Amino acid sequence: MKLIIPMAGRGTRVRPHSHTTPKPLLPVAGKMIVERIVETFARTLDRAIDEIVFILGPDFGQEIKDTLSAMSKRHNAKSRFRVQEEALGTAHAVYCAEEDLEGECIVVFADTIFDTDSEVSVEEADSVIWLKEVEDPSRFGVAVHEGDKITDFVEKPDKPISNLAIIGVYYFKEAADIKKEIEYLLDNKIRGKGNEYQLTDALDRMLKDNKVFKKATVDEWLDCGTLPAWRATSSVILEKEQDQHPYDENDYKNTTIHDPVYLGEGVELENCTIGPNASIAAGCRLKNTTVTNSIVRSNTTIEDSHIENSTIGQHVELKNVNQEVHLGDHSKIGVEV
Repeated sequence: MKLIIPMAGRGTRVRPHSHTTPKPLLPVAGKMIVERIVETFARTLDRAIDEIVFILGPDFGQEIKDTLSAMSKRHNAKSRFRVQEEALGTAHAVYCAEEDLEGECIVVFADTIFDTDSEVSVEEADSVIWLKEVEDPSRFGVAVHEGDKITDFVEKPDKPISNLAIIGVYYFKEAADIKKEIEYLLDNKIRGKGNEYQLTDALDRMLKDNKVFKKATVDEWLDCGTLPAWRATSSVILEKEQDQHPYDENDYKNTTIHDPVYLGEGVELENCTIGPNASIAAGCRLKNTTVTNSIVRSNTTIEDSHIENSTIGQHVELKNVNQEVHLGDHSKIGVEV
């Protein structure tokens, strides 16, 4: 089965980090968002994924492709790359993989982390749509259902007809079905809300063609679309996975650690207080520093600082910083340049 992942957007709301790293490649507790998505399918789906198709922006370089290829290989899947030259909506994004839209496939938009303890069966369905109960359905595309079967789709409803939001994960028994309906939208210039080609409109056409849609629900649907959301999601995952990231506090000189935390390989700490809700990636060196409720990416050096509610990129150098900061890769504050 193919996994098709549209991820061409630059993630403007997580700048400065997305200037150098596409949002789905940002880490949460030491693991890329997109890899967490792949692992969820490997654990909960009743069949294996053997090919991953990544839909990238035109400016995504070879380093990003190499990272995604390596990740695919770790999960015993081939990788393939397509390009979305212009952002024209969710249906258009999927159609950028038109050459791959055949046979069984799952489409997943790599904007969020989702999780469930339940295994998902795709038997006896032309399509399965993953859903999550939400308080404000007017912000999302929603599905109307009777039992396990979906009967209607509405994009950001003005009236509360359903509180089950579509989280951006879709199974198709035959991908050519959704391809045909997207082509109809594009050929006839049928745009939905936001003047964009909406995947929910293509799904609605499949539904009216008497295709059988089943629902699958998730326990968690965690947003990584803004800097505060990225930090909040990191905190949830740190708490959930703390037992998976053991450490020995005695390995760090004069340092106190308050769980939950993630400490990557080769992290050096001296005279520090770390946590709670701190993620310190591999190769970082911290001295005389406190870090709480923050994400620090790899190979960063921080001295004589108090960092809170912050996101700090890779290869950053900080000294004498005592405030909330959000810094992209290779930034320098308080050090000689």
